[in-house]
Amino acid sequence: MIYTDKVMDHFTNPRNVGELADANGIGEVGNPKCGDIMKMYLKIENGVISDIKFKTFGCGAAIATSSMATEMIKGKTIEEALKLTNSAVVEALEGLPPAKIHCSVLAEQAVKTAIADYYTRLGIDPKPIVGELTECDACHLH
Repeated sequence: MIYTDKVMDHFTNPRNVGELADANGIGEVGNPKCGDIMKMYLKIENGVISDIKFKTFGCGAAIATSSMATEMIKGKTIEEALKLTNSAVVEALEGLPPAKIHCSVLAEQAVKTAIADYYTRLGIDPKPIVGELTECDACHLH
């Protein structure tokens, strides 16, 4: 399996790793069966993601996609963050092997799950804003 230099950089030097004690949006996605579990911590202030951290248990691609996703939405509004797609993460990493595309799907879902948690904590139904959150289809293939 060949990874791009960008994937290797985000795997060996991941950005925004850790937990946020004052996070007001936390999302965890993944499946122990496939071995990839991502947890995202968001600090949202005035509708903007002022800080973001992640903890990922998984392969190099899972760590790289988590790292890239956090870099892509840090400092962005909630609306901008909700437009993050797994394809945009793959493109920013200059590609992923087909067997690892599901890692980028998990990164997108982790962001959306954390934003949904933020709205839930505010007493707002997140479904009309975030959409339906589903499990990673690729995880069921393992």
